[in-house]
Amino acid sequence: MENYTPLNQFNIKDLEEKIKVPTYDRSAIKTGIVHVGVGGFHRAHQAYYMHRLHEQFSATDWGICGIGLREGDRKIYNIFKKQNSLYTLIIKHPNGEINSEVIGSIIDFELGVDTPETVINKMTKVDTKIISLTITEGGYNFNPSTGEFNFENNDIKHELKYPNEPKTIYGYLTEALRRRRDKNLPAFTIMSCDNIEHNGDVARRMVLAFAERQDSDLAKWIAKEVCFPNSMVDRITPVTTPSDLEYLLDNYALQDEWPVTCEPFIQWVIEDNFSNGRPDLEKVGVQFVSDVKPYEKMKLRLLNAGHSVLGILGALHGHLTINACMEDPLFVSYLREFMDAEASPVLDEVKGINLESYKDSLEERFANPNIKDSVTRICSESSAKLPKFLIATIHENLETGGNISLATLVIAAWCYYHDKIIDENGKSIEIIDAQKSTLQKAAKQTEQDPLAFIKQELFFGKLAENERFANTYSNLVMKVYETNNIKSIMEHLLTP
Repeated sequence: MENYTPLNQFNIKDLEEKIKVPTYDRSAIKTGIVHVGVGGFHRAHQAYYMHRLHEQFSATDWGICGIGLREGDRKIYNIFKKQNSLYTLIIKHPNGEINSEVIGSIIDFELGVDTPETVINKMTKVDTKIISLTITEGGYNFNPSTGEFNFENNDIKHELKYPNEPKTIYGYLTEALRRRRDKNLPAFTIMSCDNIEHNGDVARRMVLAFAERQDSDLAKWIAKEVCFPNSMVDRITPVTTPSDLEYLLDNYALQDEWPVTCEPFIQWVIEDNFSNGRPDLEKVGVQFVSDVKPYEKMKLRLLNAGHSVLGILGALHGHLTINACMEDPLFVSYLREFMDAEASPVLDEVKGINLESYKDSLEERFANPNIKDSVTRICSESSAKLPKFLIATIHENLETGGNISLATLVIAAWCYYHDKIIDENGKSIEIIDAQKSTLQKAAKQTEQDPLAFIKQELFFGKLAENERFANTYSNLVMKVYETNNIKSIMEHLLTP
């Protein structure tokens, strides 16, 4: 289409008759939140909530400045500079309805790769009251087995030696906090929005471990002054595809180089624990509570683990998307049985939540035919996800004598596809994982030693030494290798 309108602030007036656009004056908004890790999820979730707050209420102190710390963030940096940090959110409903809206809550974007000082200065400014994070599970730089901070990371070694040349989130946070302390400015809140159980507690522990090694006096000040609220975030946000860009061109004559798609469901539960004020997000549906932990455990052990159950087993069978898995009755039955028999028994009481209804809603959300979330995305970085989402449930069921076979089959399937890298139909599987080579090396020893894969303590701790788990896993992984038919094993496990 030739007569299209590029998305940017100058063209907002031309677009407002075609699509919903921000009605608030973006030029009047100050940066109150600096967000590190502006991916699809942040733009579909936290930035969307802030957009609603700007639309409905006066929130001029709470604009978002996006931050990219990695070379991989350069693409969105370049696009946002062209689009004045505007983007389109495309909400796809199960019934085929689609709602599209231009989001304006991100008012600036900085890239730390080239000029770290620019990012440090942004974090140090008095108007900045919250640093929020979606840096993925792997970005927290801890050993998934022990939970200890990884000081062997070369970037960490560099910034411990050169505090003014940060490379990771820890170098940036500590340097900005050091400058705020020295200027007698109040500390900002550090708010994790990542899918990690007790994410605020983890962020606090990691920041303090790094700061203590770099400057013990600063660490004491951080421990006293900085709040790290726990939070639970939820909205399924698949990878943007070329068809999403084409949809905006065809339906709105709008050229957006990186829109975001998501489901209609959205939830955010935050511990009300802030160092220096917060936006009134309760006005737009955010829940502020004294204890987030039961909510986040429920979500991680059911939604996130459920995604991994479908994704890993689905990848091995040859399903390409999560909704395709949910069109397969066996996968639906397996998912529900996992949630009912293994995940639910180790959850805490969650006030205000009907657990059966919540699980029903997950099935509906996973089955949304218009989301088409790829199993490749769901399986990506599983080495960082599974210890928190799935393996933790296995540990708790081992302690209580609960069932472990359904989750253990997922681990066995995870091993097999790292070894063979093909599905049951002989098609190659794309593996995206920072630990890919380590996982593959261990998986390839399985036929000589059935326990080789789970002997990796980095991911599994001492599980290989647990007789019940070792026997269950050994039996299942050998069945996977012998049959190369994951559905037959799933059916066997579901048979009374």
